[in-house]
Amino acid sequence: MVDHVLVGGLELYCVIGIQSWERQVKQKVRIDLAMAADCRPAGASDDDALALDYKAVAKRVQQVVEGSSFRLVEALAERIAVVVLAEFPRAETVRIRLSKPGAVRYAESVGVEIERRREGSGS
Repeated sequence: MVDHVLVGGLELYCVIGIQSWERQVKQKVRIDLAMAADCRPAGASDDDALALDYKAVAKRVQQVVEGSSFRLVEALAERIAVVVLAEFPRAETVRIRLSKPGAVRYAESVGVEIERRREGSGS
């Protein structure tokens, strides 16, 4: 059994893209996170100290995104994964879906979905 802590639909702005005009403006990105974490201790005790703090994760992701200037959505997603796994030890894995609305004509959005595991954790 695997539990996941979810943060869905974060809409943030950053410089992202390879076109010269994209390097001059902030564009919207949408981020969904799913972090594998054992929720049993927090669930059994109703103690927030035993939970993965999704508000702190969301705030840290916001700082990473808004302070970034990547060319590729792949690079931004990778950076988010590195930060989450390094700074939130309760997260065993992180799955990130990062999309860029309006990037391609006739498409709602384009993006990537990646999953990363803490080094040394099982499977």
